[in-house]
Amino acid sequence: MAFFIWHEICAVHPTEYFMGGKNMSRILNTEALIPEIRELAMKACYELDDNLIDAFRGALKREESDYSRDTLQLLIDNAEYAKKEQIACCHDTGACVVLLEIGQEVSWRGIPLFDAVNEGVRQGYADGYLRKSMVKDPLERVNTNDNTPAVLHTEIVPGDQVTITVMPKGGGSENMGAFTTLVPGEGKEGVKRFVMETIQYAGGKTCPPIIVGVGVGGTMDYCTWIAKKALLRPVGQRNPKPLYAELEQELLEEINKTGIGTLGMGGTVTALDVHIEYYPCHITALPVAVNLQCHASRHATKTI
Repeated sequence: MAFFIWHEICAVHPTEYFMGGKNMSRILNTEALIPEIRELAMKACYELDDNLIDAFRGALKREESDYSRDTLQLLIDNAEYAKKEQIACCHDTGACVVLLEIGQEVSWRGIPLFDAVNEGVRQGYADGYLRKSMVKDPLERVNTNDNTPAVLHTEIVPGDQVTITVMPKGGGSENMGAFTTLVPGEGKEGVKRFVMETIQYAGGKTCPPIIVGVGVGGTMDYCTWIAKKALLRPVGQRNPKPLYAELEQELLEEINKTGIGTLGMGGTVTALDVHIEYYPCHITALPVAVNLQCHASRHATKTI
């Protein structure tokens, strides 16, 4: 009887605690995610964070092209207006990437986790008047009309909290990402060459100024994920390992020498930053992934 009563309480309340042995687990109802993801989806599309706006202003000071300077100012004005009016800062509100960093002491009750995430996305895109860009099948091309399903990533972390990150990812920049597996002997120079080839091929199609996420190591799937996750790091924050911090700076300088410029119109600022994440890999491989982020670098995070 006691277990039955406890189960019924957990079905109603979004969070409870359960004592098992010496450990206390936090029980969350998956439906608690729905309003949080709804709000984060709208916030991400409406409000570019202060770190990014400051990066725009810094780029404006460094840019030598009049065309690109005018366009950078328009991007700043657009971002400020979107935040003030609570409207999307870009018409392409993207595929909705959701990252859940779940504390290992959390236990779930309620509807399936993926269903709760999708309901939050569905509500956010409907209530926020955000463009619905997902198709049910890559070849049949029929729109789902609610921007679901989300692209969901989960990571298990210490603790009893859940950190939710919503990252709308537009098509222009996402379409120009790339992956390769280098021969290990190609080393640092091989990584640099592949990144620069990717940037040159993309040109202005990524809507610069861009942030460049680079994954090095892991397996094919994990390498592409850490390249995307690298985009969440604030502009100006270097990888803590000097080897990669130096490589980030070298690549940033080389990319800004390409002359691609803001929205591909030529100029001295093509990238706002380069962020590299790495992971151990097999002795026979040197995987490298590049994930590009347009000037509308949108993400919002909350911990519950």
